[in-house]
Amino acid sequence: MGSFSIWHWLVVLVIVLLLFGAGKIPKLMGDMAKGVTAFKKGLKEAEEEVAKPAETAPQVTTDPQAAAAATADATKKEAKA
Repeated sequence: MGSFSIWHWLVVLVIVLLLFGAGKIPKLMGDMAKGVTAFKKGLKEAEEEVAKPAETAPQVTTDPQAAAAATADATKKEAKA
């Protein structure tokens, strides 16, 4: 009573075929495969984003003179533009 025999699974398969039809099942499986592919692509992109080197991040300085000089340079560049 606790386990399913092959006959139980065949009855379930027939009911699924009757409900969804033979044409819809391949379409559903194709859509499911596309979803899995998109999910894996998203995971790969997220891993690549995490693995990017830290050099792309702006550098933070604790030296007040260097920070003032960088701000002055940025202001001059904006004024010229």
